[in-house]
Amino acid sequence: MAKDFYTAVKERRTIYGISKESPISDERLQEVIREAVLHSPSAFNSQSERVILLLGDSHNKLWDITMEALRKIVPENKFASTEAKINSFRAGHGSVLYFIDSSIVQSLQQQFPSYKDNFPIWSQQSCGMLQYVIWTSLELEGLGASLQHYNELIEGEVKKQWNIPNNWKLIAQMPFGKPTAPAGDKEFMPLEDRVKVFNRQI
Repeated sequence: MAKDFYTAVKERRTIYGISKESPISDERLQEVIREAVLHSPSAFNSQSERVILLLGDSHNKLWDITMEALRKIVPENKFASTEAKINSFRAGHGSVLYFIDSSIVQSLQQQFPSYKDNFPIWSQQSCGMLQYVIWTSLELEGLGASLQHYNELIEGEVKKQWNIPNNWKLIAQMPFGKPTAPAGDKEFMPLEDRVKVFNRQI
């Protein structure tokens, strides 16, 4: 039985234990991601979000690049935990890379100068919504994922490796795979501190 929307929202969690298995085909993965990109909202319908799906050796290469970048800045005597973390991402089935096309943001800034300072913020919000839609969709399909941000460390090498346009700015990386361990416990702040309701006529 398919999960309803609220169950999917509740059960989408950060999953670090993932394997190279996938309960769905790579063709279905592409379909899920394409639909998410097509229908996720963006300010002014700018559609500035960009996604690259890495599978197989390309997925492995991403985390090899990340490992080598971190090896240059993390002291050798402290590298073991870093290596284990990156290897846990590499153990997954694939990775989704999220970008923003900065040329679209700049074009909107020129067209609508009164909103100039807002367009970079709105593009980040749109990208965040897309990340959430894909993340929740992967959970619905039986996949676990987490969101990572090694952006500045790896952006140059990633663009070189996959011939990505210079105007695409790397925002996040999402390794995913069949879960091998559940998400950890999650604490919640009191909702009354986070949600206010006013229903009095003025």
